[in-house]
Amino acid sequence: MTISDVTLDPYDYDFHEDPYPYYQRLRDEAPLYHNAGLGFWALSRHADVHKGFRNSTTLSNKFGVSLDPASRGPHASRTMSFLAMDDPDHLRLRTLVSKGFTPRRIRELEPRVTEIAVEHLDSMLEIARDTGSVDYVDEFAGKLPMDVISELMGVPKADRTQVRAWADAVMHREDGVTDVPDSAIEASLNLIVYYQEMVGQRRKQATDDLTTALLEAEIDGDRLTDDEIIGFMFLMVIAGNETTTKLLANAAFWGHRNPDQLGPVYDDLERIPLWVEETLRFDTSSQILARTVVGELELYDTVIPDGDVLLLLPGSAHRDERVFDNPDDFVIGREIGSKLLSFGSGAHFCLGAHLARMEARVALAELFKRIRGYEVDEANAVRVHSSNVRGFAHLPMSVKVR
Repeated sequence: MTISDVTLDPYDYDFHEDPYPYYQRLRDEAPLYHNAGLGFWALSRHADVHKGFRNSTTLSNKFGVSLDPASRGPHASRTMSFLAMDDPDHLRLRTLVSKGFTPRRIRELEPRVTEIAVEHLDSMLEIARDTGSVDYVDEFAGKLPMDVISELMGVPKADRTQVRAWADAVMHREDGVTDVPDSAIEASLNLIVYYQEMVGQRRKQATDDLTTALLEAEIDGDRLTDDEIIGFMFLMVIAGNETTTKLLANAAFWGHRNPDQLGPVYDDLERIPLWVEETLRFDTSSQILARTVVGELELYDTVIPDGDVLLLLPGSAHRDERVFDNPDDFVIGREIGSKLLSFGSGAHFCLGAHLARMEARVALAELFKRIRGYEVDEANAVRVHSSNVRGFAHLPMSVKVR
């Protein structure tokens, strides 16, 4: 059920600028889309994406969840941990990791997240005062999530700038690059070596951090191997850092674009979680996730063969008028609930969802305690170019300090 003049190219810069008109056409004209050139199928309607996330038998994660050829394959779990596994391996590793990565640990981290946010905000607002403008991503949204992950893992403060630079390099793509560039592979290796040394140190001397908690996690004598711990740490850097940075910048951008919606938030910070949820729906960081068909799958009178790649498009699902009223309007406080697919659904539901929401809530609350308004310099905003995440590399703004 495909229509030849509807196109979806996750590497196209025009698509990165605004994917939503493309998604609209896919939902209406080709709800099961096939791109023979790039070798994938795609589902764009909310009901289909939701079902896809919950189908972990016919739709496999074991070759990874990215379309990029270098990230796909039987080795994917080395850097994507249990996100690139099926049960029973997935369940075993996720259950062990959950022993260390607990809701309580996240709750206890909140005062420290607030301190880190305040630290970065103080220097961001100082730059804004001195120069009249500041890059919100460079000075705040790009720093906070990686520092929080480093805090959680126990990366010393002195190393955090370097670790953040490596993490950024892992994700960066130049125009027209449809695979993982050498610079990203080098950055990945640097991170892995760094975390290997860190795990080695914790084996000799335990500390009160997630790295030690993962080393100590045990169920009936089963423990995580060093490689499994490093794989999970790498997943946190890629999935946890990148998507939360994008969430914070997307929230700022769409808040700026919708001042009528944002106005009440200044006077009632309790509305911040609603602002976060609507940002996750309206323009989610995580737009495209890949699965591999096992056996065969029949959808829309079409049989998708064994081994083919099927993309799930939560970015499109969230704009589906079959599920949301006026989905192209940014409405803080709309009813979303379980219809949100930013963190997936089913067996692979994002383990870090509560961490991402807490970080975003704390970051935006601390920002709004300090400012009374801001203007984004849209002409100089720069989008990230990635085949699966959406957000800003640079978001310059002027701010009115309270």
